[in-house]
Amino acid sequence: MAATRPFTRLFRPRVLPRIARPAIRTFATTQDLDNVYDIVIVGGGIAGTALACSLAANPTMSDYRVALIEAMDLSNTNNWTPVNNKFSNRVVSLTPAAMRYFTQIGVTEHLYKDRLRPYSRMQVWDGVTDARIEFDTALLEQFGVPMQEENPAIAYMIENVHLQHAILKHLDTCRGVGANVDMFQKARVDSIHVDGTVPEEGLNLSDWPIVRLNNGQSLKSRLLIGADGVNSPVRSFAKIESLGWDYNMHGVVATFKVDSSRPADTSYQRFLPTGPIAMLPLANGYASMVWSSPPHIAQKLKKMPPDAFCTLVNAAFRLSPADLKYLYTQVDKDTFEPTCDFRKEYDWRQSVNKHGLTDMEVLERELSFPPQVESVDESSRASFPLRLRNSQSYFANRVALVGDAAHTVHPLAGQGLNQGILDVQCLSDVLQRGAANGQDIGSIHLLREYASVRYLRNLVMISACDKLHRLYTTDFAPVTWIRSLGLSAVNQLDVVKVRLQHRERGST
Repeated sequence: MAATRPFTRLFRPRVLPRIARPAIRTFATTQDLDNVYDIVIVGGGIAGTALACSLAANPTMSDYRVALIEAMDLSNTNNWTPVNNKFSNRVVSLTPAAMRYFTQIGVTEHLYKDRLRPYSRMQVWDGVTDARIEFDTALLEQFGVPMQEENPAIAYMIENVHLQHAILKHLDTCRGVGANVDMFQKARVDSIHVDGTVPEEGLNLSDWPIVRLNNGQSLKSRLLIGADGVNSPVRSFAKIESLGWDYNMHGVVATFKVDSSRPADTSYQRFLPTGPIAMLPLANGYASMVWSSPPHIAQKLKKMPPDAFCTLVNAAFRLSPADLKYLYTQVDKDTFEPTCDFRKEYDWRQSVNKHGLTDMEVLERELSFPPQVESVDESSRASFPLRLRNSQSYFANRVALVGDAAHTVHPLAGQGLNQGILDVQCLSDVLQRGAANGQDIGSIHLLREYASVRYLRNLVMISACDKLHRLYTTDFAPVTWIRSLGLSAVNQLDVVKVRLQHRERGST
């Protein structure tokens, strides 16, 4: 059927259908056809641009008209260049599977390799009992696990702006060689609707969504894809409910200069009763932190003086929850100034913890923690609310959802964006197979294939992160004893750790 072919083949400029009656719109004019697309992607974040880039890079989709709509101006991201010793506070820990996907579609060719920081070790421990689990890719090699990288990593740290810059650069490259992708920047969605009018002549596009932009343009699409975030207008248009809850917690992020004498090959995460804190390595002796905490603590973390803040971050990885609770109370709730000398309090408590240890034991203890924080980039301190969301469905007739438009997960496992990239990869593969087989890419039957793969896998990840959050945000003795016993036991079972690490790397 003609409706299953891309618009570049459906229409020829010299042969256009006649308008039978003025009252009936049949997309008979060139202007009308200019605004008809096979795929319209709403949302120009990493998920949306990655999907557009994936479609543009595939020869099967070369004839399909794609529109990418983004409310913000992407020119700064497109023109971004790295600045020495200056890092964004928005970073992502990309799994090897995600990195392989970006390599497959050509994005990694545009990355600045010296800004990409792989890490091969990970340490996670209980803030109450100090029960610990450690992961190292060397263990995979010992067990003969096949790996596709020469220097295997658990994950790769990269700034969001760096990744999106590379995606946009490759998208420009694809457009330069004929990819049919139009970009609408600084354009907000005013409304989405379906016309519903069946024409007497021409193509029947009555069930195709129409996206009206605030600049007055209207785009009609065979398939509308929502990559437009947690408050997705596309999801609202499709009447797909988003289920979940807010955690009444905030994630505080910051970028630090750390002790550069320590190797930058390890990520650290400590589960405190108030929420987990993680330190992730960046290049050139820098590190990125995310600290999940209740709003009243998060506000203090954001506004207290930088020296005291750095001391408190060092304390969060090294001191007991009781010590931290005391330090929280020593920040004035109105001025956010410390009411005591944080450095002296920290040093004294550290000396107590080291009392009776040999020099070697003191060194081993310090090496089990992240490198000492030396200073903070003041412009990097920020926070965001933590929430859990999962849409009842990832598709409707001529609509599909990816990334945060479909689901939002607690950041403690660092898997939110990785899950969105897996959505993009799966949907792109489904659409490419459908196009190759001559199917209508907006068909609900084709889109069901995407949802059947991604829905359950995302649900498992969302549920696991939520249960970990609930398990570790308590210091109730029986619970801490059970979770610590389990963590310590797993740490002694290399076979189990290999399986967990294999999954963490996105290999299954």
